[in-house]
Amino acid sequence: MRMKALNIVVTLLAIVGGLMHATAASFTVQAPRQVIQGNKFTVTYTLKDAEGTALKVDQIEGATLIFGPATGQSSSYQFINGKQTSSFSTSYTYTYRADKPGTYKVEGASINVDGKTVSTNSFSIEILPPDKSASTNGGTQSQSAQIDNIDSRSASKPIDGKDLFVRINLSKSSAYEQEAIVCSIKLYTKYEINSFMPTLQPSFNGFLIEDLPITAQLNSIEHINGENYMVAELKRCILYPQQSGTLTITSGNYDLSVIQYEQQRSFFGIIRTPVERELKVKSNSASVNVRPLPEPKPAGFSGAVGTYKISSKLSNTKFKTYEAATYSITISGTGNIKYLKAPVVDFPSQFEVYDPQAKSNISPNGGNMSGTSTWEYTFSPQYVGDFTIPAVNFCYFNINSKKYETVSTEAMTLHVDKGNGAPTSSRATAKTDVVQKNTDILHIKTGNLKLTHDNSLTVSTFIYWLWYILPTLILIAILIIYRKNIKARSNVKLMRTKKAGKVAKKRLRQAKAYMQAHDSSNFHAEILKALWGYLSDKIGIPVSNLSKENIAIELGNYGATAELTDEILKILDECEFAQYAPAQSDSQMESLYNSTSEAMDKLENTKKK
Repeated sequence: MRMKALNIVVTLLAIVGGLMHATAASFTVQAPRQVIQGNKFTVTYTLKDAEGTALKVDQIEGATLIFGPATGQSSSYQFINGKQTSSFSTSYTYTYRADKPGTYKVEGASINVDGKTVSTNSFSIEILPPDKSASTNGGTQSQSAQIDNIDSRSASKPIDGKDLFVRINLSKSSAYEQEAIVCSIKLYTKYEINSFMPTLQPSFNGFLIEDLPITAQLNSIEHINGENYMVAELKRCILYPQQSGTLTITSGNYDLSVIQYEQQRSFFGIIRTPVERELKVKSNSASVNVRPLPEPKPAGFSGAVGTYKISSKLSNTKFKTYEAATYSITISGTGNIKYLKAPVVDFPSQFEVYDPQAKSNISPNGGNMSGTSTWEYTFSPQYVGDFTIPAVNFCYFNINSKKYETVSTEAMTLHVDKGNGAPTSSRATAKTDVVQKNTDILHIKTGNLKLTHDNSLTVSTFIYWLWYILPTLILIAILIIYRKNIKARSNVKLMRTKKAGKVAKKRLRQAKAYMQAHDSSNFHAEILKALWGYLSDKIGIPVSNLSKENIAIELGNYGATAELTDEILKILDECEFAQYAPAQSDSQMESLYNSTSEAMDKLENTKKK
């Protein structure tokens, strides 16, 4: 019986051994990114699906090796769809004590596997200084909370602004108009967070915003003012200031709950029971001094700031009359590239040209946006001959050299042969019409023409004078209407108010497109942009001065009811909150879209005081 069992074990080992040799070996390392001075930490090296010898591990500068390596082994077996697989691994764990603050690079460890050397990747460890409030006085621990000491987070301890706060951080305190500024809103805490809810978002009046993807988790540690904090990034975005002067990002309000611990003695020792505490936190505000772009601005400058290149391309090599062709211009670089305007191309007058179609491939790159923007111009030659599409100049402000620079495409010459199509415009048709023969002249009519002779004076008839009176009255009416239009058009605020509804409806169409594409993030951003722009035009507040307080006051002065004002403010809050919340369902987006459209309709139908 024992011999049978032994044979089974030997057979299994042989199978496992064969499978292991068929699998490629891997050697990896697992280490913490950050550790606080004085604390212990472990570094584990794992060799998978192989047996190794002669392990070599470098000493970590700034740390002391306490113990190691502690060796452990694990294995797994699977049998799926008649196929058996297995794997095993050996781990080598070293325990260190962090001694000296700093960032240290550790070279990869190596091990010998079947005569070959296998190495791990190198890694870095940041050793942070301890909290200055963690010093001991007379053997008694300081009352300040510590992220690495659960006993310091007692439920009897009050939580103040040094233990938990939200901070708005800007990469620059001074910048040019349209220059990129990275804004980061972070939560700093010494306590575990159970729930977090923004109740009032910071406002970014005077900026264009590009949100960057983040994961709002307490996944890093920062040392600030002598204290260590667990940090979660709540929002990260790139700001492009739209006007000069001092622009301020207002503070935000947040409701959150933290976890403290009650300590109770029992027969089994000290038992820690978590206790939840509700808090209200207000962030700081942050200001930027925005400098205007240098004067004089070159002709053709349209607000591009950054570093750019330009190129052009024709879709065809052979051209014929009345056939469509494409001329494309591509601008690539880094800066406010997402907001560039289509370049103006001076096509020959013999071409029928259509509105350009824009395409872009833009993504965040460090603290700015990079990529390409392409505009495709469709044109149709109407004549045979040689033509030239002149060079296109693109002027931008180079943020590195602090100077205006111009880049240009090459002029392109093309030859057009006769095609089989027909002219694509009435203008071309008029130019290419062939003179027709005079076939509309009839013969002189003969015979009895029944002519009559009338001796009455035309000047004495009513119709004669009517031909003078009517044009005079029409001319007077035209002058009155023209003067009213000139007066109305000179009132920019009035014209923006009249056109506010039409402009808002166009913006809502883009939001509807995002809704149908199930793009929750861009949908809420477009709704917010449409509503802010509509309110700016309707109630006559510049975008840079828009705030919820100003909106509430001006809507009341305009004549809107309190219910309509609350409805509009609720939509603004919901859109801003959606930037921090998970993606919403299609039904929620449709409900928000309908609410926004109805609110705009109600305000359009509101009679101004």
